[in-house]
Amino acid sequence: MADPATYRPAPGSIPESPGVYRFRDPGGRVIYVGKAKSLRQRLNSYFADFAGLHPRTQTMLTTAASVDWTVVGTEVEALQLEYSWIKEFDPRFNVKYRDDKSYPYLAVTMGEDFPRVQVLRGAKRKGTRYFGPYSHAWAIRETVDLLLRVFPVRTCSAGVFKRAGQIGRPCLLGYIDKCSAPCVGRVTPEEHRALAEDFCDFMAGNTGRFIKRLEREMREAAAVEEYERAARLRDDVQALQRALEKQTVVLGDGTDCDVIALAEDPLEAAIQVFYVRGGRIRGQRGWVVDKVEEATPGELVEQFLLQMYGEATIPREILVPARPPDEAALIELLSEQRGSRVDLRVPQRGDKKSLMETVERNAKESLAQHKLRRASDLTTRSRALQEIADALDLDQAPLRIECYDVSHIQGENVVASMVVFEDGLARKSEYRRFSIRTGEGDVASIYEVICRRFKRYLEERAATGELDAGTDDEAGHDATGHGGDGYDANGRGGDGYDANGYGAAGRGGAATPIDPETGRPRKFAYPPNLVVVDGGPAQAAAAQRALDELGIDDIAVCGLAKRLEEVWLPGDDQPVILPRSSEGLYLLQRVRDEAHRFAITYHRTKRSKSLKESALDHVPGLGPARRQALLRHFGSVKRLREASAEEIREVPGIGRATAEAIVAALRGESPSPAGQGS
Repeated sequence: MADPATYRPAPGSIPESPGVYRFRDPGGRVIYVGKAKSLRQRLNSYFADFAGLHPRTQTMLTTAASVDWTVVGTEVEALQLEYSWIKEFDPRFNVKYRDDKSYPYLAVTMGEDFPRVQVLRGAKRKGTRYFGPYSHAWAIRETVDLLLRVFPVRTCSAGVFKRAGQIGRPCLLGYIDKCSAPCVGRVTPEEHRALAEDFCDFMAGNTGRFIKRLEREMREAAAVEEYERAARLRDDVQALQRALEKQTVVLGDGTDCDVIALAEDPLEAAIQVFYVRGGRIRGQRGWVVDKVEEATPGELVEQFLLQMYGEATIPREILVPARPPDEAALIELLSEQRGSRVDLRVPQRGDKKSLMETVERNAKESLAQHKLRRASDLTTRSRALQEIADALDLDQAPLRIECYDVSHIQGENVVASMVVFEDGLARKSEYRRFSIRTGEGDVASIYEVICRRFKRYLEERAATGELDAGTDDEAGHDATGHGGDGYDANGRGGDGYDANGYGAAGRGGAATPIDPETGRPRKFAYPPNLVVVDGGPAQAAAAQRALDELGIDDIAVCGLAKRLEEVWLPGDDQPVILPRSSEGLYLLQRVRDEAHRFAITYHRTKRSKSLKESALDHVPGLGPARRQALLRHFGSVKRLREASAEEIREVPGIGRATAEAIVAALRGESPSPAGQGS
């Protein structure tokens, strides 16, 4: 790894002009390209305080061996040059957008003598008009099938076209009037090209004139009693209308815009684009990007616009979720490429805001699906576990990982979650949740939940004869704070079984021990290889202290700090930095995020329950019907609290002892030792 000081430019040698700079590795390969309004300020920021930089930037600087730059005249020129260099050098530390799948286009080969309509994927071809992209190829084929009634353009391959010309007989589409059969000379090349141009105009959104023309011809045919021709024209109009119905109207007629939304987490981002032409959604497309460098939503939008519209057609309006940092320069560049004004807008209300929310939901779904595909790959999971073992210096891959998180609002309703991943996959039957009793902060809560979980582990190991029962000095507690263990992911105390009916098995060992009395798996008897806590060095140290006090020395501990995704080991002054593209870091993040989600879910449930509870809930003998009768009689809890026991006894069904218990509960007093009864 290089020392950035060895290749730092000499003081005063960097110009203050706008420009683009390149960091290169020892082999001369470009690893990062960036632009700046002032090259001197931007490059000096890399070398001024190395320790204060983001870990990803530190990695880039220690990988590089030199830096050079090119001065340009304006910010627009800097944007253009940055895009060109990123495309040319493909730097590893720049954000790279990649399609989450190959989207189909409806293509019309206008460069051929007899244009052909077909579905195409991949790189664009010269002389071909493209419409889309579409989410599914079948959606294109349905639309084309309807339009061929009105615009009978050729759809056959070159081989079929040539063969039909040789034998002098068209294909089936020619016989059913869904092709004008130019192969056998039914129409001239000029007439066929005119049909193809009309087809393209209709697909481009100029739909009104075609429907009006067909309706006029239909009325004229009916007026001269050509009813069969009028019926065919009527069917043609209906076919065009059905084709239009398949493309949902979302904005006003004539609106052409691209709607861009993103969903992100600290490691990745998903971009979705809806293409709106003539007020209708003509297609959509998605990208997923690894966030190799730190980037705000506005910076992601800017980088995406530069890469997406480098060669693609630019609409006159682009709706984005956040404004790019160099908005004016970017608008000028896009307008120059388009040849007319381009507007960048962040929708605030109305139909465009609603459409942006729809695109954002699609982006979130795309990111979730991408994560699911990535997590389900066995090779990827194995590599992730090995990377974690190497980074944390473990003897073996952590095949069972438990992660703990604490959730609360200002110290109220403090809860903790425990999630389990085996072989890199969530094992939800072994999730547990805990109600924290101390409530003295996140560090104390982590210490408590680790103590409770592993005390129960020692107790259950002792019950199986693997440990002396005297090792454990206190039983664990469940999610309610009572004896027993925490609840599982479904709110039950039970545990799951594997496919063979045995207790939930862990990799590298036998199945979880079974309780001989109940026949159910012992819930805490199987230990993890690695304990992950959500937090930094303080939380990791608290978890390690809990294990040390219990005499457990064969379980590794680490903390994952969310702000910079740093991995902290107990007692270490510096964090372990896993590469941003590391599958190991991705797995740790998934585990931490799942623990966070599970903790928040339980916290919301508990908070909601506490808000619905009242002091009347704990009065002996006072059920829901009597509580409702009291509230109906007095009108509010406040008036009930001010009432005396004699006044409360006026409510039907409330006796003397119950009335005194209600007064005591509402006023925080101990009930008088009166006898029970009414």
